[in-house]
Amino acid sequence: MEWELSYRAVLAVDIERSAGRGDPALLTVRAALRTMLRESVERSRIDWAACRVDDLGDGLRVTAPSGVRKAALIHPLFDELATRLRAHNRLAGPLTTIRVRMALHAGDVRLGPAGEVAGRPLEVLARLLDAPAVRTELADAPPQTVAVLALSEHFHEETVQPGQPGMDPEDYRQVAVHNKEFSSSAWLRSSAAPAADATETAKAPVVAPPAGPSRMTNRASGHGAIYAVQNGVQHITTTRSP
Repeated sequence: MEWELSYRAVLAVDIERSAGRGDPALLTVRAALRTMLRESVERSRIDWAACRVDDLGDGLRVTAPSGVRKAALIHPLFDELATRLRAHNRLAGPLTTIRVRMALHAGDVRLGPAGEVAGRPLEVLARLLDAPAVRTELADAPPQTVAVLALSEHFHEETVQPGQPGMDPEDYRQVAVHNKEFSSSAWLRSSAAPAADATETAKAPVVAPPAGPSRMTNRASGHGAIYAVQNGVQHITTTRSP
């Protein structure tokens, strides 16, 4: 069987700061990421078994089946993955916390008889994933941001448009990408921070100080004015008829 040329959408994810965790922790986070990505792909109605999945060491590359809508790799896939990452991190320790960079591109790739994938689109994908601008975007983000998405110019042009779920152009910003011999632009989007727990962010109710014993003092002046005091001062004035 010869290599086949086919237009495909390609996705890659890379774990931030994977080095220095030690083998047990790294194996744990790699397995967790693979499970979360598989679940997110399936929730996006993409057949995981039909994808070509390559282990990148610190992450994964997925070549989607022919005919898959590129938009599905953004929504709901990106949000599904971010939701799972946040759930994982709530129970994870410092060595097993996961934040990822994710890149998306599409183009004509060559498919080998044994599941191999090659071609220029994979080079573009790798450059996007590893670009300093994309790394910095995640590194500078608060801990609650668990993922940063980078779209190639081509992918952005064909997917992001107003009125589509998860495709609001306002969520993306364009950056210049320079990585080795690759120079282009990319569109970045960060995972939305989870809504703060209402019980944590609600203001404490204002509690009035304990009321002291009720006390009323009445005093009348010779000019027809009555002064009544009860836990404060209240002046009540009456006027005599001549």
